[in-house]
Amino acid sequence: MVAVRPEGARTIEEILAYARTRLTRLMPREAFGETAAGGVLIDIRPAAQRAEQGEIPGSVVVERNHLEWRLDPCSDARLPWVTGYDHRIIVFCVDGYTSSLAAAALQDLGLQRATDVIGGYRAWTEEGLPWSPAAAGAVTLAPGAAPALALG
Repeated sequence: MVAVRPEGARTIEEILAYARTRLTRLMPREAFGETAAGGVLIDIRPAAQRAEQGEIPGSVVVERNHLEWRLDPCSDARLPWVTGYDHRIIVFCVDGYTSSLAAAALQDLGLQRATDVIGGYRAWTEEGLPWSPAAAGAVTLAPGAAPALALG
């Protein structure tokens, strides 16, 4: 363990807290409602988590290591529908921690309406909102995203 933090270094708790000051985070039901108005749910969980937990129908799977490239309107690797900066991007992960950092990174790219789901996928399912078993074909896989293979 490092005894003294280097000058200017922040803990992950500080980085997360700062990221969240920039976001207007959504409760799961709010996020669900925003999808009807054109909001796009982005699932950044890896395939193993999606296989174990399930998926949200209609969401777009962009694994975390590809996120900025797929959603940057100036990137040659962007998704075809990412043509500007006004998209309402709603990121979710398992519990709503990594998604906060990811949404803040999207805001750094200029996607100022990007945010995340408080409590993540776990809170979504606890609210009784729609979900499907893995590999049910209910999600869109972005290039590079691994399919969630059904466990069994």
